[in-house]
Parts: sequence; structure tokens; C-alpha cells
Amino acid sequence: MNNKTKRNPWFWIPTLYYAEGIPYVIVMVVSVIMYKRLGISNTDIALYTSWLYLPWVIKPLWSPVVDILRTKRFWIISMQLIIGAGLAGVAFTIPIPNYFQYTLVFFWLLAFSSATHDIAADGFYMLGLTQHQQAFFVGIRSTFYRFAMITGQGLLIIVAGYLESSTGLGKIEFDVKSTNEINVQNIISEEVIKQKDDELKILFHPNELTISTNNISIAKFDSIKNYITSKNIDNGFEKPEQITNGLAETESDKSWWDEVIVENVENFIVKNFGEEAVVPPTNSKTGNVGIVQLYLSRSPNNDEQIVVNLSQSSGDQNISLISNSRFVFTKENWNKPVFVLFQIDPKLKIETVATFQGISGNIPLAWIITFIILALLFVVFFIYHKFILPYPKTDISAKSEGTNVFSEFFRTFILFFKKKKIGLIITFLLVYRLGESQIVKLASPFLLDGKEVGGLALTTGEVGFIYGTIGILALVLGGLLGGFLAAKHGLKFWLWWMLIAINLPNIVYVYLSYALPNSFITILSAIAVEQFGYGFGFTAYMLYMIYISDGEHKTAHFAITTAFMALGMMIPGMISGWLQELIGYQHFFIWVMVATIPAFVVAKFIPIDAEFGKKVAEVE
Repeated sequence: MNNKTKRNPWFWIPTLYYAEGIPYVIVMVVSVIMYKRLGISNTDIALYTSWLYLPWVIKPLWSPVVDILRTKRFWIISMQLIIGAGLAGVAFTIPIPNYFQYTLVFFWLLAFSSATHDIAADGFYMLGLTQHQQAFFVGIRSTFYRFAMITGQGLLIIVAGYLESSTGLGKIEFDVKSTNEINVQNIISEEVIKQKDDELKILFHPNELTISTNNISIAKFDSIKNYITSKNIDNGFEKPEQITNGLAETESDKSWWDEVIVENVENFIVKNFGEEAVVPPTNSKTGNVGIVQLYLSRSPNNDEQIVVNLSQSSGDQNISLISNSRFVFTKENWNKPVFVLFQIDPKLKIETVATFQGISGNIPLAWIITFIILALLFVVFFIYHKFILPYPKTDISAKSEGTNVFSEFFRTFILFFKKKKIGLIITFLLVYRLGESQIVKLASPFLLDGKEVGGLALTTGEVGFIYGTIGILALVLGGLLGGFLAAKHGLKFWLWWMLIAINLPNIVYVYLSYALPNSFITILSAIAVEQFGYGFGFTAYMLYMIYISDGEHKTAHFAITTAFMALGMMIPGMISGWLQELIGYQHFFIWVMVATIPAFVVAKFIPIDAEFGKKVAEVE
């Protein structure tokens, strides 16, 4: 067969870099949202998904293998097929028991395959194009990589959200009202369950809940809340572990490390930095409460699970849901009620109303379909690129030169770590995004969590719309502006402004966590500001990595800097969920602002050429 050494780059550059971006955004962003919708705790989400950064951290360690064993064209095509298999693996393991562990295995496969694909694609780009073409298409490859980000952060989440709402049962809505009448009673009883129906749907009682503004004693409140929790545990809607976010252990299970180190550290953090829990006198009063009971009209089919997520959709925020907001109905508990507890603010003395909604989409099925679509997409990429990618004459394996390649590889590392002020340089790479590395893991859970736990109670589709439309537009505009200004005045001139831009806008999360606005426009605008600042500020980070990689072994040294970039995202991200669950969203976002300070301190001492940005911009 006569293989073409050159092809029109328009036929393969856009699809290659679109395919490069998709698995990265799935592993880094989509996995977080999927696990949140499936009920995994913030601690586990942040810890285990942060480990998925590791392949990008250690990518330079196996990059020589890509050169030694086979051609880069072979690695691209093979990795796309393996990525497709990994996506299918995620889809097929979602509905099984212990899905969290099994899906993580396939996400690891995706992460390593994606990192290997990155190595091969970037090398193939330089081999398959002339220098002039490389300069011309650098913007094209970046644009289609951004399109992949839009697909992952926006389109995929919107699709999953649509499937969640359209594959399950009908949405329910009910009002919770306050009244000045004193003799309003909400009786806790399971005898109300009389209505049955051939159609599977969610039933609730009462149709409208009314709560008196007459306050009740703390003792009575505690008694009702404990009883509700006990009944929900008995009926199979809660587990005792949920009281401690699913991390409860028996005394015999605890290790010396847990008892002596972990518990003391956690107690210290909660005591000194946690949100204050006011303990009133036992004879004091608190806001009155009311109960809504949810149940199904008939048993689900076979092993089907009906997941119900409750949240406040509109109305007065002085009326809040204070019990768990996520419940799972099965054939074992379908005819037993789940008790949902609502409370009004003790200072509320007027008649008002809040509307709550229950969405009962088939969440596992929605994500199964989403990942099957993605798997099929990568089968298409595999077939297309197998026939359309050129065969550059210089794309050959280096098996015969294995010894020289490895010796040069170690020399490359030595030269990198001999650079002037390398300690400061590495520190700067690690702390530049110290705040952002923690926000990125908790931003989506914060938007999705109910207001009763400090979140904004957005739907999956709304989160997808925010990040996939205005968010990504703000990100791209910020990046374009940053590149233009750095090219005009140089990196050193704009470094401090860009450092401020990537860190200061994180304060919008402090505002959102305290204000908990109902306005979607307000939330959208706040996220847009943060994303614009990130796009603008990240320009300085990328330019500085290029700056310190300049000289001999430029490509290899840039790969090393990307490893430190990934490490700086991975380690803080691992503890962010654990920290947030200890101190709450409000104090967590304040901590994020404090965590931005080291970058400003280190930036004052790093070496940088005042003309560098101008020079790089002209070359590119």
C-alpha cells in the first residue's frame, strides 16, 4: 500500500486535538460530577479523582518508551482504541455493586492512555508538519482542544442532565408554608400510605406542608430529628455511616495512625477553623419543623433503584430542608416512607412560602448512556485516524538506539535540575495554582449540593450550561487577552497582574457560599468572572514554563514542567474534599483565598527576562 507521507493538516489536526482533549476533561471534570450525582462523598471524590492526575505528573518518565518501541502514529491510534475501551468499561461497571472501585480502575486506564496519547500527538504534530505549518496550526490545535473542553464541561453534562430528567419518574413539587397559627401539627405516621397506582411514580404527603412560626424547644427539636433519622435508617433510606459522611469506623477498625494523628488533626481543624456550631441552653427555643413523607406507588422492577434528589427550587430561604436530600428507593423499601424534615428560621414571624422539587431521574442509566456515546465516538476516531493520519518519514521507532536514548534522557533531567534558582522555579510551579487546585475539585459539588448543606442546589444541566457556555467563553476570552497583552509588553510586565487575575476572582465563591443566591444570572456571572480571571492568569503560567524550558532539550524540559504543574494540582486537590467536609463550604473558600498568598511571595524572587513574552509571541 502506498502510504502518504503528507496530508492536508486540516483533515487531521482538528480531530486529533479534539480527541486529545476529551479524555482529559472526562477524567478531570466529568468524573467529579458523575460521582457527585451517584452519591459519593466530597472527601472520596476529591481524594480519589485527584490521584488521577498522577499519569500527567509522571508522563516524562515513560515518554522515551513512546519513541523507542513503536511509531507515534501507532501510539495515537492504539491509545484511541484503548480510550474507547476504557469509556465502555466505565459505562458497564456503573450499575454493578462496588461501582466506585471498578469505575476508578477504568478512569485510571483512561488517564494513562490519555497521557500517552498526549506524548504521541505532540510529537506527531512536529513530525507531520513543516515549521511554517506548525506555527500556523498552533492556534487551530488550541481551538479544537478548547472545543473538547466545551464538550466535556458543557455538552456532556447537559446531555447527562437531560437523560437524568427524562429517563426517570416525573418531577414532583410541593410548597412548604409558614403560618402564624399556633395549633398546627405535623403528625409522624406511616398510616397515610394508602394510595397505590399501576404507574410507578413518587407520592408525597401532605401535598402542602404548613409550619407554625411558634418556636419549639431545643429538646423537642432534637427528639423529632433523632426520631426521623432513626426511622429513615430502619426503612433503609439512610445508613448509620451517613452521619459521618460515609467514613464511620468501629473502634476496632481504627489504626494507631487514625486514633493518634488523624482524629487529633481533624478535631484541631474543626475546633479552630470549622463553622461555629452554637450550642444554646437546653431551655431555649429554635425554629419549628414539619415533615413530608415520600414513597412510591408500587415496587420498582427487579433490581431497579429510584434515586430521589430534593432541593429548594424557589421561595423564601428562611424555610430550609435540614435532613438528607438524597434517597434511594428499592423493592425492599418502596412501600415505606422516607421522612423529610423542614425547618423555618426562628426569627421568621410572617407568613411565607418556599417551593421544593424532587427529581427522580435514573441517574446510573443517564451516565451509562453518556459513556457509551463517548466510547462509540472514540471508535470513530480510531477508524478515521487509522486511514487519514499521514506517515511522516521521520516517524520511526528508536529500538536500535535504546541505550543512547536512555542515557540522554537521564542527562536531560540533570541539566534541568542544574538550572539557576531551580528550587524557586519549582516552588513557583507548585504554588501558582494552589488556590485553584482546591477550588477545581469542589466547585461542581458546591454548585450541585443542596442549600441545606451550604451548596447552591443547581441541577446537572444548569452546571453544564454554566461551564459549557458562558464559562468556557470567558475562559477563552481571558486566555486570548492574556496572550495579546503578554506579546505586547512581555511576561515580566504582566506577571503580577496575571497572578492577581488567577487568584483574586476566587473570592466570588466566598460570596456565593455566604449569600446562597437563588438568581441563576448572579451565579452565572460570578463563575464567568472566575473563569475569565483563570484564563487570563494562566497565560503567565504557560509562558513561564516555556521560558524556563528554553535552550537545549526544550521539549523534554517542558514535559518536566508540565509534570510539576500536574503535581501542584494533584496534591492539594487530594485533601480539598476532606478539608471542606471538616470546615464547611464558607470557611473552605476563605481558606482557598489564604492559600493564594504563597504564589505572591515566591513570584517576587523568580528569575525572568523582561523581553521574553514579546519574543515568544512573535515566534508563535
